[in-house]
Amino acid sequence: MSLTLRPIDAGRTLTGLKKMDGTASKHSPANTLLAAIALALAGLGASATAAAHAPAPCLTRPAAAVPCTASPGAPSCPTATRAHPPCYRLQRAPAHPPSHIDWLNPSTWPVLPVPYIAVGPNSGTTVGVIPTILHTNAQNQITRIIAPDITHNPYFGLGVDARIFEYPSLNTQWSIVASMQQRVQSSFDALWQTGLLRQSRWTTTLEADYDRSGTPRFYGFGNNSLRINQTNYTKQQMFVRAKFGYNFNSAWQLAYTFEARKVKVSAGTLRGIPSITQRFADLLGLGTTHELLNRVSLIYDTRNNIVIPTHGMEVVVYGGVASRNVSIDDSLFTEAGADGRFYWSPTPTLTVATHFDLRYEPTAHNVPFWGLSSLGGDASAIGGSQPLRGYGTARFYDRNAFVANIELRQTVLSLNTLSTHILIQVTPFFDTGRVFHNYSTSPFTHLHNVFGIGFRGIAPPSVVGYVDVGDGSEGIAVFTGINYPF
Repeated sequence: MSLTLRPIDAGRTLTGLKKMDGTASKHSPANTLLAAIALALAGLGASATAAAHAPAPCLTRPAAAVPCTASPGAPSCPTATRAHPPCYRLQRAPAHPPSHIDWLNPSTWPVLPVPYIAVGPNSGTTVGVIPTILHTNAQNQITRIIAPDITHNPYFGLGVDARIFEYPSLNTQWSIVASMQQRVQSSFDALWQTGLLRQSRWTTTLEADYDRSGTPRFYGFGNNSLRINQTNYTKQQMFVRAKFGYNFNSAWQLAYTFEARKVKVSAGTLRGIPSITQRFADLLGLGTTHELLNRVSLIYDTRNNIVIPTHGMEVVVYGGVASRNVSIDDSLFTEAGADGRFYWSPTPTLTVATHFDLRYEPTAHNVPFWGLSSLGGDASAIGGSQPLRGYGTARFYDRNAFVANIELRQTVLSLNTLSTHILIQVTPFFDTGRVFHNYSTSPFTHLHNVFGIGFRGIAPPSVVGYVDVGDGSEGIAVFTGINYPF
């Protein structure tokens, strides 16, 4: 089971993550590492202390220094300071191991053996152990995670992973992850990004990825595709992605994304599920397809935090063209869409988070099925699959898609454990959405509705792990992973 942290998208937020049930670049097999870490930290905390109210989130933008004008006879102005300096710039602090190890006290252990249990509607149940080393700074904030593992999945056998997640500052992050399983699945991902706070003129994200996944499903096209038509396929993908955002100021950004991708779709390998090559033998997208994507986005972002927002908004309007080669005349499809995320905190411990996404493909020329708009799964990616947490990732495919989500992020516990600070949230949520083929079709009719509840373990300012349980028309789906869904 591969676990990958991919903090990308919109230049400022940890999104675009590989997920439990996904398909290749949008979501591929598993990454519940930080969910396991954050929730296990809460459960193993030997020195945990509860607080009536969670502390205010760490601000990503410093407060301006208070001006001081000296006058004759008045004392000199004090040295100007900024609000929340520890939160704004994280300085590396060496890890200080405890003077002795008490095996009855997890906070003194040099390595934390995190139990790994992941459940997904497409990937089944994976179990294992993650021997984890956490580095924290002087403010007890996680700055580095080193976490190999060994796991077992009934579909793919034994698996091993090697990973390092580095948070040198709130402005720069990078990660390297490699994994291999006994059967079918393997992956490698390297990502680097800087300029997240938008204080400089440019925000840059660079990524290289290889992924071979055996979990994806296809049910046919349309909003009413039948569960009985479920098929499985193997998706092998390689891509390089570069995103450059020009920052007019801290709120407005114009971004350009280039992605070169090679995708190979072959027969499924899961026992008891028909292969896509049998039931949909003439489907466009089988075999190997090359894709070059060029996308331009206009972004307005006033969120107060790049990972754990509690107020503000992010609105993205974008358009793009994907082709089989450098010639735009050989277009696969064009895209146009809008994505909005809104956050409001009526109390110190409650955040109301809402999200909508509307995506159209105005033209489509022999587009592979995996290049269409899709709904299902547990995370939102700009231009990609959107969350509908009662269904597996990309459960519904068509040219156009609409989704709306709301969740109430209620902090119920604040505790200190294992040299870091953890918040525990309980999050009831509601998702609704549909796919459709014609522009004349209303996006707001014949919607698929999902009710559910989530549990979040948060280690500010960079780590969010979650378990989400959603109930849709096809039953209950469980997701585990990292970062908020939107």
